[in-house]
Amino acid sequence: MSAALPPFPQPPQENAGPSELLQLGPGIDEEEPCLRADAARNRARLLEAAERLVAEQGAAALTMEAVAAAACVGKGTVFRRFGDRTGLLAAMLDHSERKFQAALLSGPPPLGPGAPPVERLRAFGCALLSRSVDQLDLLLAGEPSAERRHTFPPRRFLRQHVALLLREAVPDADCELLSHTLMAYLDAPLVHHLIEQCGMPPERVRAGWLDLVARVTGTELPAAGAGPSAGAPPV
Repeated sequence: MSAALPPFPQPPQENAGPSELLQLGPGIDEEEPCLRADAARNRARLLEAAERLVAEQGAAALTMEAVAAAACVGKGTVFRRFGDRTGLLAAMLDHSERKFQAALLSGPPPLGPGAPPVERLRAFGCALLSRSVDQLDLLLAGEPSAERRHTFPPRRFLRQHVALLLREAVPDADCELLSHTLMAYLDAPLVHHLIEQCGMPPERVRAGWLDLVARVTGTELPAAGAGPSAGAPPV
């Protein structure tokens, strides 16, 4: 570019310091260090059972009774741990988000640190798309309202991660604006529209992400079978 781009104005809540794990709501994991080992295992088993139910039947079929049956525990155990269905959904979203953020911050490359920024961008989008396909109903159920969409802490964390990688890959670009553009491609509602309503195969959506990254960063598309999503966390 011939001239430096003007700085992107940020609202106060976006002037964050170093990246850190962000949770969906207060209090979900505050007691985790104090949980007895068996209670922690029970919680993990309940969340895994709930994730299986959502994957198999959709978020609409998720009930406290169904989770209890799938985890082979009493219904009261589920209510005591999560309060109600809303609390269970929040815990599931928080659990999924924390696993994904941990993979970004300390997991193996290319999703985690240690790979060139463009490779990490490719892996980030592929992993997030894979997560959206696998947990689409759950993510849609937890989708923030329009006025909170861009200030929602987990989404803000992911957008800042993309902006950081863009600053390394294309330092002369307006990386703040570009990060919003790239994140818009990965929105769960758009993934739902493309795959469920338009009948587009996930492979085409994934290929579109790789093409978008290549065009934005001025790099070549990865060779077929290069596995840019390697290192993605299990979701």
